[in-house]
Amino acid sequence: MTRVKRGAVARKRRRKILKINKGFQGSHSTIFRSANQQTMKALRYAYVDRRKRKIHFRRLWIRRINASSRAYGLSYNQFIYGKRRKK
Repeated sequence: MTRVKRGAVARKRRRKILKINKGFQGSHSTIFRSANQQTMKALRYAYVDRRKRKIHFRRLWIRRINASSRAYGLSYNQFIYGKRRKK
């Protein structure tokens, strides 16, 4: 079986990681090993925070609806209850 040299593949992979890490501080953007760890951590945070964003926006909407419904003498849950009964 012939010998497989994978220098080009490894270099491409490393270059891809370092390109993602542009703008990171210190060795997180220059040294592959720490850059790779930082990329994995950043991608994990990005995944989690995409889900958290939905929760935060829901909280914000509830607060806004609550504040505006109180101007009419209703609390949030009374407003939602009334809205559901109308349907």
